Amino acid sequence: MYDIAIIGAGPAGMTAALYARRAEKSVLVIEKGAFGGQMTFSPRIENYPGFASVSGIELADAMVGQVLEQGAELEPDEITSVEKTDSGFLLTGGYGVYEAKAVILAAGAKHRLLGVERESDFIGEGISYCAVCDGPFYKGKRVVVVGGGNSALQEAILLAEGCSKVTLVQNLDYFTGEKKLLDRLSGSGNVEFITGHTVTGLVGDNSLTGIRISGADGDKVIDTDGVFVAIGLVPQNAPFSSVAGLDGRGYIVSGEDTLTGTVGVFAAGDCRTKSVRQIATAVADGAAAAIAACSYLDGVR
Repeated sequence: MYDIAIIGAGPAGMTAALYARRAEKSVLVIEKGAFGGQMTFSPRIENYPGFASVSGIELADAMVGQVLEQGAELEPDEITSVEKTDSGFLLTGGYGVYEAKAVILAAGAKHRLLGVERESDFIGEGISYCAVCDGPFYKGKRVVVVGGGNSALQEAILLAEGCSKVTLVQNLDYFTGEKKLLDRLSGSGNVEFITGHTVTGLVGDNSLTGIRISGADGDKVIDTDGVFVAIGLVPQNAPFSSVAGLDGRGYIVSGEDTLTGTVGVFAAGDCRTKSVRQIATAVADGAAAAIAACSYLDGVR
C-alpha cells in the first residue's frame, strides 16, 4: 500500500508527487494518457516563471524527470473507480488494482469537441486537436483554428509559421485570449479573423475539404485542408464521483485548500472548481494538495 496515490500526471500531479516525496511519503502517480497532461500540447509556453519560452513537452519532461529522481513511481493506467476502505482507498484500473492511504485527484480535462455531425469521422482526416502534433502535415496548406482563448491563439501562431493561410473562427464577437498573443497574430499576413460565427457542419467525403459556419450574416462555407479545434476542456471526473462531489459541469467541488467531501481525498489542478486554469495555478494546487495529504497522514489534521 502506498502512502499517496496521485491520479493524473500533469503539472498538478507532478508537483504533488514532488512535494510528497520530499516529505518521505511513498507515492504512485497513475496517468492514462501522456505524462505531462494538456501542457504537452502547447508548442510554446511564455508565462511560466523561470522560462522565457519553453515547449510544453520540454517542461513536462523536466517535471517527470525530477519526480522520478525523487523516487516516485509512475504507472500508465486509467482508473475507473475509487473506493474508500477500512485501511484507505482502493483504486481500480484497466491493468491493475492499487491501494493507498490517501488520494490526490489531478486528472485534468480533455479537449472539448465541436459537437457537429461526422466529427468523429474526420478526426485524423482533417480534424486535429493538437497543432504541435499535426501542424507539420499542413505545411503550405490552408487551415482553420476554432476558438478564441489562449490555446486557440497559440495554435494559430504555430500554424501561421508554416501554413499558407490560417483562419481563426470564434463564436463570440471578441477573442478571450491574451492581447499579446492576439497582437502577434495580427502582425501575420496570412491570418484571417472571423468572430460571431459558430461551426455548424463539416464538408467533405473521405477527407475534410471545408467547414460550414453560421453567423448574423447567414451561413457560409470556408474551404480548408484542416481544422484545429481549441474550444476548451472537459473534466474527467466521473470515476471519482463516489469520493468527491461534482458540480454541474463535472468539476470536483474543492477550494484552495484542495479538500473534497471525503477525508483523505484531495483535488488539484484543472479537474477542480476554480476561476483560473493555468500551469502556474495547477502547480500551486499540487503543492497545496500534497501538503494537505501529508498533514492528514501525519495526523496533523
